[in-house]
Amino acid sequence: MAGLLRVTPAGDRLFVRARDGRIVGWYDPEDGAPGPGGAGEGGRIRIAHEPLRAEVLAALAPFVTGEVTVGPPPVPTSARLARLALHPDDDLAPNRPGEALHARLDHLPARGRAARALHDPHRADRTLLAAEQTVGAALDGWEGAGWRLLHSLPLPGDDRIPHLAVGPGGVFAVHTVPARRLPVRTGAALLRPPGTGRDAAVPPLRLARRRAERASYALATAVHPLLVLVGPAGRTAGPPGPADVRILSAADVPALAALGGVLKPADVETVYATARDRRTWTRT
Repeated sequence: MAGLLRVTPAGDRLFVRARDGRIVGWYDPEDGAPGPGGAGEGGRIRIAHEPLRAEVLAALAPFVTGEVTVGPPPVPTSARLARLALHPDDDLAPNRPGEALHARLDHLPARGRAARALHDPHRADRTLLAAEQTVGAALDGWEGAGWRLLHSLPLPGDDRIPHLAVGPGGVFAVHTVPARRLPVRTGAALLRPPGTGRDAAVPPLRLARRRAERASYALATAVHPLLVLVGPAGRTAGPPGPADVRILSAADVPALAALGGVLKPADVETVYATARDRRTWTRT
């Protein structure tokens, strides 16, 4: 029966027609199952005449590559509808790690290498950007374990959350500390490797807690502070670390992707859809 069907292109789609010209199915390469970015992946085959299902699939087989979805698209979730309605200017998902620092440094006039070596008033920003890129790359590796990541979330008062991780293990507001090869007392109340800008006056533990609290208020869910040290030379003996803030080095970040048992996939998508909307953070 497949030989009695013919495949004709029309725009981006391939239509399968019977001998009498009826459309009995079609293939749309842009309408697959939603992927991590929300876009369709792999394409979708729709069957318009179910008795010819096998024949339609056989007719389209030479034109289809990779995995495809067969059948009508699922009813969109509220999270997906919210994403579709989100204006691009309000979508924080495209932000790179250190996006705010990128914007600040990209507008600086070019300086020679010798001048930067002698005196660079923005060295602290460059160091923090490198640290956030390191941590951001490690966090992005969590996506294969069902996590959703956002970077450089703006907060009122010229503050920001460097990274937000939403996944099976819950929600984490990640604060990055460039330790610059210095030893760090992780149990000390001040835990003070060099900071940058006005954040240098705020102890990292306090800043990590404050940002997690603001995120919890904005998202209406529990958000846990996670403090990541980049480049410490070691950790000196000190009192036990705080119970409410998880402290680890950048090398330890990938292992946390295995955390689970807190959020279901649908809950992850709902929280992520709320968090990627810039307007969510104006209320904090």
